Amino acid sequence: MTKEEILDVVESQKKYFASGKTLPVAWRKAYLKKLKRVLNDNRQKIADALRADLGKSASESYMCETGLTLSELTYQIRHIGKFTKKQRVPTPVAQWISRSYRYPSPYGTVLIMSPWNYPVLLSLEPLLEAVAAGNTVVLKPSAYSPATSALLAELLASVFPPEYVATVQGGREENAELLDIPFDYIFFTGSKSVGRIVYEKAATRLTPVTLELGGKSPCIVDETAKITLAAKRIVFGKYLNCGQTCVAPDYILCHESVKEKLVSEITKQITAQFGEHPLTNEAYGKMVSRKHFDRVRALIDPEKVVWGGESDEETLKIAPTVMDGVTYDDAVMGEEIFGPVLPILTYRDLDEVIRTVNGGESPLALYFFSSDKRNIEKVLAEARFGGGCVNDVVIHLATSNLPFGGFGASGIGGYHGKFGFDTFTHYKAIVDKKTIIDLPMRYQPYRKFYDKLVRFFLK
Repeated sequence: MTKEEILDVVESQKKYFASGKTLPVAWRKAYLKKLKRVLNDNRQKIADALRADLGKSASESYMCETGLTLSELTYQIRHIGKFTKKQRVPTPVAQWISRSYRYPSPYGTVLIMSPWNYPVLLSLEPLLEAVAAGNTVVLKPSAYSPATSALLAELLASVFPPEYVATVQGGREENAELLDIPFDYIFFTGSKSVGRIVYEKAATRLTPVTLELGGKSPCIVDETAKITLAAKRIVFGKYLNCGQTCVAPDYILCHESVKEKLVSEITKQITAQFGEHPLTNEAYGKMVSRKHFDRVRALIDPEKVVWGGESDEETLKIAPTVMDGVTYDDAVMGEEIFGPVLPILTYRDLDEVIRTVNGGESPLALYFFSSDKRNIEKVLAEARFGGGCVNDVVIHLATSNLPFGGFGASGIGGYHGKFGFDTFTHYKAIVDKKTIIDLPMRYQPYRKFYDKLVRFFLK
């Protein structure tokens, strides 16, 4: 789209929102149901697009993208009636006689900028929550997943008129043009570097934002952990989508007493889950681009590789790789990996681990494998991170009953389920004062008796 075309879309959406058409609950629910039907009818097309962009298998595409999106649609359709009702809250005696409540109102026209690594889920989940909350939406999917972005534009156009939901395709130029347009809310998922630009642009207009970013998410394994099960779950979460998952375990901090056993079990699990030759496994994904392939491959130190390390330039695949003997000075520890490379470091003292995690930028996720309840409580209470799991990885993002979001440098705000509806909703604080009586204490001229009453009520 040209800048003029983008401006026309945004202006048409602002007029559409101002008309009040998006406000009736039945209207929102009807469109969400239509979107659900379209996604169900096009599951194969979605799987084909995800395979083209990221090499995902049909099973992984449904489990991690289409299925989770459908689940969130079901949740919003089921609960939207309750979410849109005004919420009564207690009224202090000093405000007698009145009713107090929070009145949910949509922001207006929302910009959603989504990433390439889960292009269906991370585009449609915030979009459907914004629609459920009563907003109009401009979606800007990533240029790095062109097949999926084009399909999303096609499917959304079959569900929504462009004045309600529209897709703007393109790259950096379109991103810049969108960020120069005043929106009522901006929802961004992606890298910290681009997130800073989005935040700066939003700040010039005081536009509220949600930023879903990333970081080096640690996976801590203590001496009481069930190592075989821990290895199985870590391998699943680390190499899912070829490591291109914002909440993937970025590195392992393992108690030195169980390190050898953990490394052994992880290498066994890689073979069990991906086969002896993962590069030929059709269900194993690929790097999204040559640039990303080269960046991740450059992080691998061959001298520290204990499993994997192979790659295929033609298919852009990098084998599940494990590096042992890693230090914080290694290149692989200098940035978020976002690929199938798993560095393993050791520790002796849990306090040391917590200091290390808290000493850097707060990660998006943290995972702790342990059977010690005191250790678990200690880590959850003292470490600073967005969200995570105990004795598992990544699954905390797969529930509509928990918010998903970052903390500090890993993001601002959260979504999923009711939290997603709330993200795209402004709650007006209302006091409905009755007219049958009017207490005189607040009015001048002030009197000592009235002062006593005020002090009685306000203490």
